[in-house]
Amino acid sequence: MSAPRVIRTVAEMRRAVADFRKAAVDSGSVGFVPTMGYLHEGHASLLRRAREENGLVVLSVFVNPLQFGPGEDFERYPRDEKRDLEVAAACGADIAFMPSAAEMYPNPPLARVTVGEITGKLCGRSRPGHFDGVATVVAKLFNIVQPDRAYFGLKDAQQVAVVAQMARDLNIPVEIVPCPTVREPDGLALSSRNVYLNGEERAQATILYRTLERAREWIAAGADADRLRDRMKQSIAESPLADTDYAEVVTWPGLGDPPAGRPLRDLGEPLLVALAVRFGKTRLIDNMIFTPEEVAATCSGK
Repeated sequence: MSAPRVIRTVAEMRRAVADFRKAAVDSGSVGFVPTMGYLHEGHASLLRRAREENGLVVLSVFVNPLQFGPGEDFERYPRDEKRDLEVAAACGADIAFMPSAAEMYPNPPLARVTVGEITGKLCGRSRPGHFDGVATVVAKLFNIVQPDRAYFGLKDAQQVAVVAQMARDLNIPVEIVPCPTVREPDGLALSSRNVYLNGEERAQATILYRTLERAREWIAAGADADRLRDRMKQSIAESPLADTDYAEVVTWPGLGDPPAGRPLRDLGEPLLVALAVRFGKTRLIDNMIFTPEEVAATCSGK
């Protein structure tokens, strides 16, 4: 695969897509994978799917300051442009849009995009303003790239729900394509932040995946929402280095609260079971979506 064309300005990015659309005859769709860089196999899986489904594939790499709160890891967030471009080339990306903060925000932005209700729980409760930053930068990127499809990993399931809601509410003509979480052989979800973990923290971090797998069994056994939350917290506490931020269950994709006291297996709608856990200074998130059919299969022992 050839190296992607590197673009650093909004004007050039817009011209590149406009030129492609003028020249395209077949497979004229634009696929877009927005990232903060330090690409791993999870990002690569998004790029490969975009390559399969579109005539032009655009990757963006931009560490967005608006979505980091005070004391978070904006300055130390891992960055490696050379490595990112190698991954992009291997996956067949055509363009790597790599703007600076000054290019994206030439002046302090007075306009922000806010998505209500679904941003007030899970990571939104722990990180006030985070999803305003996410929605704002994604809206800007959609306006710049003007893709037909945008690909997001379900490891950040709340982000997927927020972006999809924003696109619907604002009539942004882009198809949001959720893609499965990619995991290490021991179950740990791939994340750019995994590089922060020391050896012992990395070994104990697999408790997130084990807890989510147990959650499937607990739901099948008849747990209600409160019972499931308690059991997940107890499971995470098996790892001495783990500090639970939240262990939650909500409906998917609406992120609603399940009825109190009612067995989750009887709700008849998909459930998002989500965790956020700190190991030292590193905050990891993970989740699984359980459909009624999957829960029923677990109940029957299939």
